[in-house]
Amino acid sequence: MAMNDAGSSLDSLISSFNTRISELQELVIGRNMYPASSITDLSAVDTSLKTMELQIQAIKDRLREEFEAIPKAKKLIEMSLRQQKKLQSMSSHVLPHRMISLNLDANKSVPPEAPNQQNEFGSLKTENEPAPLPKEKKGRAPPPLWYITADELNSLPTYMRGRLTLDKVNAAINDMATYAESNAHLIGASKKKLAENLWEKALQVRDIAMTETVKGKHFFLESDIKGPTLKLDNTGKAMLTVLRHLGRISETRIGPHRILILLKP
Repeated sequence: MAMNDAGSSLDSLISSFNTRISELQELVIGRNMYPASSITDLSAVDTSLKTMELQIQAIKDRLREEFEAIPKAKKLIEMSLRQQKKLQSMSSHVLPHRMISLNLDANKSVPPEAPNQQNEFGSLKTENEPAPLPKEKKGRAPPPLWYITADELNSLPTYMRGRLTLDKVNAAINDMATYAESNAHLIGASKKKLAENLWEKALQVRDIAMTETVKGKHFFLESDIKGPTLKLDNTGKAMLTVLRHLGRISETRIGPHRILILLKP
């Protein structure tokens, strides 16, 4: 019996050794299957971590530089916008003056038309073409450019002034003078000098110009308002209210048309 027990113990020990040897063999096989992914030395792990830390620190430094540059970029953008507004204001003041002076020079250079010859059959003009309104001997005066001052703008109530600026309101006055000058040209031009699509507008404007309220004054229609500064939006309506309050324009209605008259100082 003792011999049998000793034999079974030996067999058990040998079986345990064989199992352990099999496990070690499997570990060796598994390690050899992925040699590139195994790190044999802890110093390699430390080196990799340090490299990653340096990369993260470089990214943080770059982000900090970009964040510090944001206020400078905002200042540059604000300066550019202010400069753009100044240039737009300058162009809106200069161009209308130049256009009006060119129109006046053109009107002065046109020779007076010879009087119509009467014959036995009467006038040669067609019945449906009304004669242009008589021009003054010295030429029509240009539309008034009665700009507002900073004191006048500041004297307005806050609810009326809103966000309007002096440059915007005076640029709107330039636009109104341009509209009025265009209508004055339509009033004084003959049919042969006008494009076909302008003839109906010319007849309309001449009828308005003959009314007692408008006669002899520079005016424009609400439908003439098409920019570049004065438009039929909330800002444009606010500017018209301010100019009417400060006595730069008056308003009347003739038929279906809303007429705005430019006033003189």
